[in-house]
Amino acid sequence: MRFLNTPTSDLTYNDVFLVPASSRVTSRFDVDLTPRDGTGATIPLVAANMTAVTGRRMVETLARRGGLGILPQDIPLDVIAEVTSWVKNRSPRFETPVVLGAEDTVHDALGIMHKRPHGAVVVCGPDRAYRGVVLAADCTEVDRFTQLGSIMRTDAPVFSLAEVSARSGEEVLAAAYDRLTQTRAHVAPVLDGDTVVGVLTRKGTVRSTIYTPALDGAGRLRVGAAVGINGDVRGKARALLDAGVDVLVVDTAHGHQRKMIEALGQVRAAAPDVPVVAGNVVTADGVQDLVDAGADIVKVGVGPGAMCTTRMMTAVGRPQFSAVLECAEAAAGLGRHVWADGGVKHPRDVALALAAGASQVMVGSWFAGTHEGPGELNVDADGRAYKESFGMASTRAVRERTRGEGAFARARKGLFEEGISSSKMYLDPERPGVEDLVDQITAGVRSSMTYAGATSLEQFAARAVVGIQSASGYEEGRARPVSWS
Repeated sequence: MRFLNTPTSDLTYNDVFLVPASSRVTSRFDVDLTPRDGTGATIPLVAANMTAVTGRRMVETLARRGGLGILPQDIPLDVIAEVTSWVKNRSPRFETPVVLGAEDTVHDALGIMHKRPHGAVVVCGPDRAYRGVVLAADCTEVDRFTQLGSIMRTDAPVFSLAEVSARSGEEVLAAAYDRLTQTRAHVAPVLDGDTVVGVLTRKGTVRSTIYTPALDGAGRLRVGAAVGINGDVRGKARALLDAGVDVLVVDTAHGHQRKMIEALGQVRAAAPDVPVVAGNVVTADGVQDLVDAGADIVKVGVGPGAMCTTRMMTAVGRPQFSAVLECAEAAAGLGRHVWADGGVKHPRDVALALAAGASQVMVGSWFAGTHEGPGELNVDADGRAYKESFGMASTRAVRERTRGEGAFARARKGLFEEGISSSKMYLDPERPGVEDLVDQITAGVRSSMTYAGATSLEQFAARAVVGIQSASGYEEGRARPVSWS
């Protein structure tokens, strides 16, 4: 990457723009978004290890589309083991169904239907034997205690596992899409005999021709998990590996400290053959020390996150674009990589982080407000759906993280809050699922790369030309939803 004009101060994503260059790349589909950092991801997007962002549904869905989800360090080991096993048993191609019995009610269906963007409940008998499908439209103008068996659709199209596995590649997916379109259905169960094993959706069939799942050596979806720097770090890292976790993230707010170096060494010893990510730092010196301690990837960012108040509380941090640029250059010189963690609000910000040299970009609150976010779905007074998000250094998160400690110790730690404890992340009616956001982000990044004449992330970082702009320059680039007259 090179600058069009010389910076005189550190820069945020809003401060910069990409300059178009001569390009022979004629299609967005000529672009390869695969990171080369050894994590097995096929798109450069990571769901942050935040309690309000990443749970089983987020990990599963992102991995199916090529990204990574990092389970937070607050989650008990037995739960992580159960979640990892569950994700590893999901299909790389089919979406996971929401299943209820015929005796369950409309009230039950409405309570869990929102957990999947396909908005359908598959009605099953014993041993998940298929009975019918209930859509959101079927639940209107009926009593909430109506049993699903009386309103389920029994004429919906279904696919057999053998049928959709008989042919490979785009051919089978295009045929499935055509069949769904012809029957005017947006979702259909996939059956192994009479047993429900998944669902196909119209959008899902299209996405499966665009994205390549992030799979482990056994062909199962990849899972990441975080470990803190306190306690039996090596023991926890070993337990995570035994549970089947594919990527370990050693995580603390201030990564350039002695305890991180010690913890990182313990994790590296426990996981010599697994990608290890460590952070957070914002300087080349921080990158050097974490790489020397065993990190394959360094996580960059102090204070740019939407839920983070560190900079206002402590004055500590650094504008994210400059931090990523310096740290990526340092990591490249050591044969390592960086993840840009925080501060992205638009697809342009992701493109800029990748242009600055990041191998992947970690997303937090942006993903929290989706169907796959772990939070409960709430509705405000205006009828807008939202989920709550909170920072991992907030009082709420600290209270959860220290639940095993004594009351007095917890009270002391609760005084030191550096994050928002509750914020509303509204679901975008046009993009309510994380896959919708992934579509939007990767479309923007692919287009950015064609403007730069790059077909890989490495070429993009090498060819990108970045200019510095004023606040009014940034504002000029924003679309106007209403007339300015």
